[in-house]
Amino acid sequence: MRIASANKTIAFFITLSVVLVLLAVGLNVGWIVLNWRRVVPLVLGIIFFVVIIAGLVLNTIFLVREIRRNEQQDSFLNAVTHELKTPVASIRLYLETLERRQLDEAQRRQFYGVMLSDTERLLGTIEHVLQAGEARHGHRRADWGEVDFGALVKDAVAAPSLRHALPSGSLRVRDRSEGLLLVRGNPEQLRTAVTNLLENAAKYSGDKPDIVVNLITPNIDTLVLSVQDRGIGIPRRELKRIFKRFYRAHTARSGPVKGTGLGLFIVRSVARQHGGDAYAKSEGEGKGSTFYLRLPRVHRRESA
Repeated sequence: MRIASANKTIAFFITLSVVLVLLAVGLNVGWIVLNWRRVVPLVLGIIFFVVIIAGLVLNTIFLVREIRRNEQQDSFLNAVTHELKTPVASIRLYLETLERRQLDEAQRRQFYGVMLSDTERLLGTIEHVLQAGEARHGHRRADWGEVDFGALVKDAVAAPSLRHALPSGSLRVRDRSEGLLLVRGNPEQLRTAVTNLLENAAKYSGDKPDIVVNLITPNIDTLVLSVQDRGIGIPRRELKRIFKRFYRAHTARSGPVKGTGLGLFIVRSVARQHGGDAYAKSEGEGKGSTFYLRLPRVHRRESA
């Protein structure tokens, strides 16, 4: 309903701008017809006409962008509210059950396991919000150093595999690089970017996850991490938008995908702060997707 309302508002402002532009064109044509023999009024009329048209176009662009931004923020608030409320409600239900009923040890352990899982989900949502704020404002480089990116990626694979209970062999790392993969940066931020890519692939891989992580060195000064899945895929029109803050891709089958819309924004922000970039490729819905994290590579100088 909100998306339909926003689209109607955008259509209204675009229609209003078109009407105003046509009105301005009509007035300008009339002015030219009436003053075509008088040079000064004619020139002034044309100048004012160009200024008015430019103002109308800029105003329309600004209004449409503001409407889109508000729509994304509303979507983000709804998503975060859901991500916070659902585990809290679950934890409360299990605690009330533990308080009111006598349960055997096996049931109690099962309840504790579910509550710990919900707690991790809460912490994950909070961490995403905090990391997005840090990513937006940048990071100090005082705590930067040399990071073994290859080892970092291999260590980061374990957490998503356990969290999403991925079958053995469904998440594989292929190191096609040459030599030690060193980057200069903040190890925690780089780990966050890698983890977000792995979490994204695991989350949207469907019932039969098949995720391949590649480490590549296309040239001596660059390293690339690619995360390929065979999941729901991404519509081509969405590829340039999915890295925007608050943005959540839409699919024809399920509409907007779940999540806060911050994970990929954090990935690209971290990549660019470290002198690299992040991008995605997909053939469309149902055809999987591949996410790339490109970073500048540093070389350890050999001591004489």
